Amino acid sequence: MKREIKKAEGKLGILLPGMGAVATTLIAGVLASRKGLSKPIGSLTQMGTIRLGKRTDKRNPLIKDFVSLANLDDVVFGGWDLFTDNAYETANKAGVLEKSDIEPLKDELIKIKPMTAVYDHKYLVNLTPNNIKEGPTKMDLAQQLMNDIENFKKENNCSRIVVLWCASTEVYSAQTDVHATVETLEEGLRNNDPNISPSMIYAYAAVKLGYPYINGAPNLSCDVPAMVELSHRTNTPIMGKDFKSGQTLMKTILAPGLRARLIGLDGWFSTNILGNRDGEVLDDPGSFKSKEVSKSGVLHDILEPELFPELYGNTYHKIRIEYYPPRGDFKESWDCLDIFGWMNYKMQIKINFSCRDSILAAPLALDLALFIDMAKRADMRGVQEWLSFYCKSPQTAQGLPAQNDVFKQLEKLENTLRYLKGEDLITHLGLDYYENELFA
Repeated sequence: MKREIKKAEGKLGILLPGMGAVATTLIAGVLASRKGLSKPIGSLTQMGTIRLGKRTDKRNPLIKDFVSLANLDDVVFGGWDLFTDNAYETANKAGVLEKSDIEPLKDELIKIKPMTAVYDHKYLVNLTPNNIKEGPTKMDLAQQLMNDIENFKKENNCSRIVVLWCASTEVYSAQTDVHATVETLEEGLRNNDPNISPSMIYAYAAVKLGYPYINGAPNLSCDVPAMVELSHRTNTPIMGKDFKSGQTLMKTILAPGLRARLIGLDGWFSTNILGNRDGEVLDDPGSFKSKEVSKSGVLHDILEPELFPELYGNTYHKIRIEYYPPRGDFKESWDCLDIFGWMNYKMQIKINFSCRDSILAAPLALDLALFIDMAKRADMRGVQEWLSFYCKSPQTAQGLPAQNDVFKQLEKLENTLRYLKGEDLITHLGLDYYENELFA
């Protein structure tokens, strides 16, 4: 059954809590694409195709031609940050992009100045901000954010808004009673409950207004019962969490192959070095724990040791992230896998991935913003698990195990698009190609 998707008319405002390396790389890439200075490589919404019908039909349109997505020319960027630097200054300081790629975009980047941000030292201990909001209660801070959003929408003549968390990883926190319902959450905001983090205040502000919210970090943010309930009340799509860009992407590519061939795994050791602001934040044990929890669940979900105890029941999974300032945004990861096969013979796999963290994350952020805007126009609400393709720790319905196999995630995403457009879902069964042959 085809679902009506309202057309992407007017401007789409993408508001970014955290206008650091990832955000400014995203903004610069979109501006460069508009000017014809670069291609949006890595973006499924801009360069990806989708198969429709049988293989023999040869129907493979671009995704952006198949579903109604906002055009890059209609996107307007804004956001909040703990520091006062504009997007041009931040892009230069971040060290992701070459000066020669930033200068042609200077006039537009300078105009993108961050609004004052919500800050709580308890949740981000390694930074000293200079651009923060003041207010007697967390509810007052949420109201200030709502005012920011509505003012930005009016001043930039936007018809729609998406809020996308691109800020640093907060200190690990667990769900408590304050997160149980909309009423307990709002009472907690009024009473300055310490278990409500800044990222949750942003999520509340966006969803309360009916604007989609995406969590690009491993924080406890929109993945609590209260926020899910609020998203249904306001008919708003939400999703998260934590961009799947580097080492975890490699895991979700390789681990499904081991599982498919029933190759055993004794251990998987992962370590990273990273020198940008994220690395500095993750140097704090509390913030690192948030990232560790997000990254560590991936293998368990893919390998399902409960079903294959002889192969994966005793797998030792170790994760390390080290702050190394000289490397900047150039993250490097090393993985050592101890595997075993036929007759229990031992083997090893070693991976060295030297990547640019923000270069990998920027197209994910763009796709998520454009897809969740489409979801809002299709009257979808609540958790958008079909976008788990982009996340380390996908948010799901309560009690539902996450699907972390990147290939199954892509199939889920594509079938969701087919479903929305009334096209046949593709199972890749393919028996009809052979059972209906003339000589059969």
